[in-house]
Amino acid sequence: MRLFIALRFEEPLLTQLVSYLNGLRKAGFRGNFTKRENLHLTLAFIGEYKDPSRVLKAMKKTPFSPFALSTGRIGAFGDLMWLGLDGTDALREYVSRLRTSLADDGIPFDNEKFSPHITLVRRCERGDALPPPPEAQAVFRRVSLMKSDFGQRGMIYTELGYVDAFGE
Repeated sequence: MRLFIALRFEEPLLTQLVSYLNGLRKAGFRGNFTKRENLHLTLAFIGEYKDPSRVLKAMKKTPFSPFALSTGRIGAFGDLMWLGLDGTDALREYVSRLRTSLADDGIPFDNEKFSPHITLVRRCERGDALPPPPEAQAVFRRVSLMKSDFGQRGMIYTELGYVDAFGE
């Protein structure tokens, strides 16, 4: 199964992100817009792996405190448009410890440099003026192990388990 570890979004952040995506559409941007239920922040992409219980065990060995993050600037990796996040020092430190725990347990993952962003549009074709990014802030108290499957209408993400912040 195809696995990744992520921060999932709750209200009101989800509503603000969807509103921004709608603003991009109105400004003439085109592409594959991320569906509301698929908006997330990937911490570690594991890929094809058969034992989610081992991944959850590694996650549980890596305690963390809640993260307060705020939205930042809009950017692009080629034709992928993303929304960056600010206030990520504690998150970056946690991701480093999480990835060390995964490696220590022999769990493979994409070892690319962690770049905290929310994917907004894939295969993006720019429209008129880029709307200013949403000004939003959220506190994250849960890290989720996710499974992704190819569906008829795009990716389907399913939470297989989670770990709460230390002391939660």
